[in-house]
Amino acid sequence: MDVRIDKWLWCARVFKTRSLATDACRNGRVTIGGSAIKPSREVRIGETLVVQKDELTRTFKVLGLLDKRVGAKIAKDFVEDLTPASEFEKKREPSFLPPMYRPKGAGRPTKKDRRAFDTLPNDE
Repeated sequence: MDVRIDKWLWCARVFKTRSLATDACRNGRVTIGGSAIKPSREVRIGETLVVQKDELTRTFKVLGLLDKRVGAKIAKDFVEDLTPASEFEKKREPSFLPPMYRPKGAGRPTKKDRRAFDTLPNDE
C-alpha cells in the first residue's frame, strides 16, 4: 500500500487538516533525513519525520501506514513520538514582552501608535 506523506500526516493526527499537512510539506517544514520533501512523496514504515509545527520541532517514527483518518487512540499504534522533552519546555517558557514596546526617548505616541494600542486585546 502506498500512502502520500501529506495524507499520512493528516491520518495520523499530526495535522488537523490535510491542507495544513500539504502546506507544511510545500514550505519545507517536514523533512526526512534532513531534506525537505514534497507532499506527494510516499511514506515508508520505519522512516523518521521531523515536523516543524507552531514553535515546536517534533520528531515522529512511522510504525504503520494509514490511508484513512482514525481516532486518536488508534493513531498511537501507527506513529511513535520521538520528540525530546526539552522541545516541549520551549513552549512553556513565558514571554515577558510588553504588548506594545516603545523605546525610551521615542517621544509621545502618534495617532497611528494610539490606534494600534487600542486594537490590542484587554486582559480584563
